Amino acid sequence: MNPILLAIIITAVVSAVVFGVVGFILGQNHRKRVAESAIGSATQEATRIVNNAISEAETKKKEAILEAKDEAHRLRTEADKEIRERRNEVQRQERRIIQKEESLDKKMETLEKKEDALNSKTKQCEERMAEAESIKRSQLEMLEKISGYTKEQAKVVLLEKLDGELTREKAVKIMEVEQKIKDESDTIAKEIIATAIQRCAADHAAETTVSVVDLPSDEMKGRIIGREGRNIRTLETITGVDLIIDDTPETITLSSFDPIRREVARLTLEKLIADGRIHPARIEEMHEKSKKEVEHAIRQAGERAVVDAGVNGVHHELVKLLGKLRYRTSYGQNVLNHSLEVSYIAGLMASELGVDVKLARRAGLLHDIGKALDHELEGSHIDLGVEYAKKYKENDIVVNAIQAHHGDVEPKSVIACLVQAADAISAARPGARRENLQNYIKRLEKLEEITKGFKGVENSYAIQAGREVRIIVKPDAVSDDQMVLLARDIVKKIEEEIEYP
Repeated sequence: MNPILLAIIITAVVSAVVFGVVGFILGQNHRKRVAESAIGSATQEATRIVNNAISEAETKKKEAILEAKDEAHRLRTEADKEIRERRNEVQRQERRIIQKEESLDKKMETLEKKEDALNSKTKQCEERMAEAESIKRSQLEMLEKISGYTKEQAKVVLLEKLDGELTREKAVKIMEVEQKIKDESDTIAKEIIATAIQRCAADHAAETTVSVVDLPSDEMKGRIIGREGRNIRTLETITGVDLIIDDTPETITLSSFDPIRREVARLTLEKLIADGRIHPARIEEMHEKSKKEVEHAIRQAGERAVVDAGVNGVHHELVKLLGKLRYRTSYGQNVLNHSLEVSYIAGLMASELGVDVKLARRAGLLHDIGKALDHELEGSHIDLGVEYAKKYKENDIVVNAIQAHHGDVEPKSVIACLVQAADAISAARPGARRENLQNYIKRLEKLEEITKGFKGVENSYAIQAGREVRIIVKPDAVSDDQMVLLARDIVKKIEEEIEYP
């Protein structure tokens, strides 16, 4: 290598090393000065912050001291005010106490004066009583001498005489009260019964023990009889009902004293006529269908009766028996309608008397329940009704009402008496039973006949079981003023010619 070039390289390398060392030393010195300057600035900043904090603390301290002094001053002021108020209150109370003491002193003085006056009067009274006692003794002695009786003897005589007078007065008074009670109770009972009857309106139609089935033609009679009478024999055997086929056109009569059997037979016959196929097998099939329909109708009738009467909780077997009463009659009166009417009337009378209306209605509804069984089991309808009511846990009052409604036993409650009365009212109502129907109809016809006989009357209608007559007059023949006179004349004639309740 060229020595010159080598020298130049060495010189350059040495120069670079020297410059590097010098640069490093200068850099170190510069960083040291910068660090010392930063430390100085931080120290100054820290000193400033500390000084500011001390200054703020002093300021807050002074503010807190001032606030504390203000609060202390306020509390002291409030305490002084409260002390003054309490002192004033204590002074007022002291004044009141002093006034009360003065008042009490005055009252004590007054009482003492009154006590002295009372003692004086008491002493005077004692003296007068002693004097009166002395006079009384002298008078008694004088009376004993005059009458010839001692004090005890006179007392006995006087008491005997007084006892006799009192006994007579008591007897008279008791008779008056009893008579008054009888009169009033009779009047009240009539009012209650009349009110109940007027508020209960029921329709009645006498029923019979036969049912009539209409035929589309007389040819159907032959088909119902069948070859050699086999169809009619089958019908009578299965249904237990007598079929009466006579000369009456297009009509067959069913006769039976069992109304349910008669109803089943009627439905069976109507179904056979509608179907057109009449033979023993078809008769048996239609009989079963009709039997189920009647059972369903019985159940529905019982449920409807319970709802109509407004009672609840009746055992389902009793409901079923009630439904059977729909097909039972007594002297031509439907027993279910009669039971409902008794229930209504008993409930109305119970409300007038202030007793249990629901229990009265329940007893009235169930009073004839035994009539659904008396043709099936042995015993009267009362005995059977009582037996079944007890069996299905009916109230004792209801059981007694069933047992007593015909007077077989003594009624044990007011409700039993009401059921008894309601039963009699329903049975005796005009038109309710067949035995009174003719008289009832004649009386209504007579009422209408009398009213139609007056001049100017166009038509008349007897309604409300004959309690009311509605008259239609000819307006051109009877004026408004003349109607008043006409009504008066009609009333007089009815009173003269008709017997009415």
